[in-house]
Amino acid sequence: MAGRLQGKLAFVTAAGQGIGRAIAEAFANEGAKVIASDLDAGKLTGLKAETFALDATKTDAVNALAAKVLKEFGTPNIVANCVGWVHQGTILECDEADWDRSFDINVKSMHRVLRAFVPAMLKNGGGSIINIASVASSVRGLPARYAYGATKAAVIGLTKAMAADFIRQGIRVNAICPGTIQSPSLDGRIETNAKKSGKSLQAVREDFIARQPIGRLGTVEEIAAGAVFLASDESSYYTGQTLQIDGGMTT
Repeated sequence: MAGRLQGKLAFVTAAGQGIGRAIAEAFANEGAKVIASDLDAGKLTGLKAETFALDATKTDAVNALAAKVLKEFGTPNIVANCVGWVHQGTILECDEADWDRSFDINVKSMHRVLRAFVPAMLKNGGGSIINIASVASSVRGLPARYAYGATKAAVIGLTKAMAADFIRQGIRVNAICPGTIQSPSLDGRIETNAKKSGKSLQAVREDFIARQPIGRLGTVEEIAAGAVFLASDESSYYTGQTLQIDGGMTT
């Protein structure tokens, strides 16, 4: 079924690669007009979207871009928060700078974007907000994901709180919790782990695959398909939920 987002305006962060890019592409393919942003604007090349550089850790930058979007394109019907960073390690490898960076990138970036757009969305009658969380969160503890798991648990809490606050005002807020997904981010973690452990890249990759009960890594397109559902009117009775697309990790 095509055109599921026809006539809708979508704002997507971290759309340069991985899950964010796949979501931006899927939204456009379903008929949405997409405003795509990324820290590295060069990575946005080729998207069927209006593209902008954005450092989501800078409040002034987020507010300035939101003002520009609202003035030039109108109020988004869909906001997809895809900015994220994975700190690898236990509490013993996590200093205060790692902890603060994790929360600034993974949680406060979403707060900034939502503070900038939600007032206009309320005036416009509502919309759908999609936050990328993770299975590594309040859903499940995974080794060496101390700070990351804490931030993604916070994303789930943020999601549920917002859903409760605006359930009667037309705004739906949901989170996607991916399992292990093939992406440039994963490739970077595999390279880091291989150097740290002395294992081959393939051996480290197999370790990541082994934690997926389904026996393979997920794809960014599979996550994007979930985002399209949450953005569309098909999920109009769905809010405050975590959509776990995880290859059976939480079975």
